[in-house]
Formats: sequence, structure tokens, C-alpha cells
Amino acid sequence: MERFQKLILLPLILTASLPGLGFCYSIVNGPANVTVLAGSEARFNCTVSVGWVILIWLSNGNPVLTVISSQGAVETSDRFTSQNYTSSNGFTSELIIHNTQLSDSGKIECSTQQPSDSSFAFLSVQVNGSLFIKNSTLTVKKNKTVEIVCEALGWAPAPDITWMTNESLIDKSRYVTQQSQGSNGLHNALSILTLTPTDTEILTCLADIEALPNPQNATVTVIFVNSTIENDYSEDSRSTWVIVLAVVLSLVGIILLIIIIAVVVRCCCLKKKGSTYQNEIRKVSAEKKKDGDLENRQRHGSENQGYIPEELWNTEQIPRIASLPPMSSKFTVPAADLHISSVPKVQPQRRTDYLISPKKIRNVTLV
Repeated sequence: MERFQKLILLPLILTASLPGLGFCYSIVNGPANVTVLAGSEARFNCTVSVGWVILIWLSNGNPVLTVISSQGAVETSDRFTSQNYTSSNGFTSELIIHNTQLSDSGKIECSTQQPSDSSFAFLSVQVNGSLFIKNSTLTVKKNKTVEIVCEALGWAPAPDITWMTNESLIDKSRYVTQQSQGSNGLHNALSILTLTPTDTEILTCLADIEALPNPQNATVTVIFVNSTIENDYSEDSRSTWVIVLAVVLSLVGIILLIIIIAVVVRCCCLKKKGSTYQNEIRKVSAEKKKDGDLENRQRHGSENQGYIPEELWNTEQIPRIASLPPMSSKFTVPAADLHISSVPKVQPQRRTDYLISPKKIRNVTLV
């Protein structure tokens, strides 16, 4: 790309220089040094006297933009543009470098193609890296020394590290800073502050480069803890935990007791309900059985407790029985000879004076 730019600019330079050999013009004000952050714009001004013919801008020896009095600016890259200003004192060309990169750092030259008539300045492109402290809060006991580490990564050039406490600068003898080369030409820095605090304070690590309007910073709060206060706090904290634990256990015990009582009551209710149901079933069954017995009694009559089977009679009474006359069709028993018993279980006295046929026997019992 640079070779292509040179091939384009060379004929223009030769064409513009030939008719201007008889004229005398020079650079009145050349460019000034510029320091910018990577990614921003860099501007350089060059003023030439009246009668100028050509002005060429070079970056690290490579032409990047040409301005011809008869044609204006000849731009070969979008990153390099110009603005022109004309006054009674001469002509001013402003070179604008867009989206500056670390590789753009170096010599920026303004030339009129006249012998020994050029002016140059330097461009410094710097990179703003990261800065951090690992712990944002530290707790330090009495008479204890602590080391606080501040780390800067990816800077160009290496940043200047300083420390402050409560808005006051800390002496450089209390911290050590180490720098190292990183990748892509970037630098890293590590600063270690040794501190024995006597009170709670806020520490600030500052990293600064020329292109930064304000230093980048990282802060840490150092909390100073007195041992006596810490012990009191520990005892109070322990007592508080004991109280909380006792309350929690009490609540858990009450809840468990309520649950156990509820379960026992429910089991008793279910048992009572089941027992009542079984009693009702038994009662209904008993009533049904009683009704069935009553119905059987009504159908078959009551049992004659005074009945004696024929086989159980005394066999000695049989020989005394004489021959019987023919049976009368009517069998009568005087009312006076009937034996009436109010107790059914007592066996009635059988009269042996009557001749009774052994084949037909009628027992009458009044209940």
C-alpha cells in the first residue's frame, strides 16, 4: 500500500516542483508534538508562506497525504485526511489521523520539496490498560502488617504507579513497583504496598500516562479491628446465636408435641368410631337373632319340659298292667283327677291306678 502511494505521489511531486523552481516559499510554522490515546484522532498543522506550490505529509518517512495549490488535497487513505485554511500570512494545512494505532507512533513530517525546507514533530500513541486491586475490602487486626497488591495490565507505555490514603500521597518508600513487557508491545506493572494500619482508611492506587486527562484509579477499604472490641463482638455474637438456637429448638419441640397430640387424638377417634360401628353391627345381629327365635317359637310352640319319653318309664310298672278292655273311642279324664302345675320343669305324678294301653299314650299338660 505504501509503495502504491509513493507511485501515485511521485508524478504529482515532479509536476508541481518544475514550475516552482523560480519561486521562493518556505514553511512558516511546522507541526507540534502530539500524544493521544489509541483509537482517538491526532491533528498536526503546517503553515507555508504565500506562493507555495505543493505540501507533502509523511508518517515515519512514508507520504500519506499531498496538497497541491492548484488541485487541493490528494488523499490516498481514509485514515489520513486534511483541512485547509488560507489567510493573508499564508496557507495552513491540518493533517488529521483517524483511529490512531500504536504503530502510528513516530515522526510526522511536513515538506514543501524545497531544499532543507521541512518541519517535523512526533506522534505518541498510548494505550490505557486495566487497573485493579484483588480485594476491595480488607480486615486488619491491631499491630498486624498487610500487603496490598495493585496490578496494571496492557499499558503503553508502562504507567506510573502511586498510592494515596485518605486523599494524601503515600511515600514511595512504603511500596515497590515492578514493570514487565507484555504481548504486542504492551507493558504490565505490579505495585505492592506494605501497611500497618492504626485506623480504618481508604487506600487508592493510581496509574497515570501522559495521554490520560486523569489517572486511572482502584480503591480498597482497610478496616481496622481492635482485638478487645473483636472479642466483645465475638462473645455477643456467640450469645446471640445461643439464644436464637434455643428459641428455634423450643419452637420445633412445641410443633412436634402438637403434631404428636393431634395424631394420638385422631387415632383414638378412629378407634372409637370403629368400636361403635362394630357394637352397632353386633346389636343389629342380636336383634335379628332374637326376632328369628321368637318367630320360630311362634311357629313350633314352646317345648314341653314335663314330657317324659315312653322308653324312660319304669319297666317294673309294666307287669302290673292287666289285660285291657277294648279302647273306648272316647277318653275322658275327670277334671278332679287332672294335675295342674305352674312349674313346667316339675314332672307330673302319673297315676298308676288306670289301665293304660302301652301303645297309645296321651299326655296333657296345662301351661
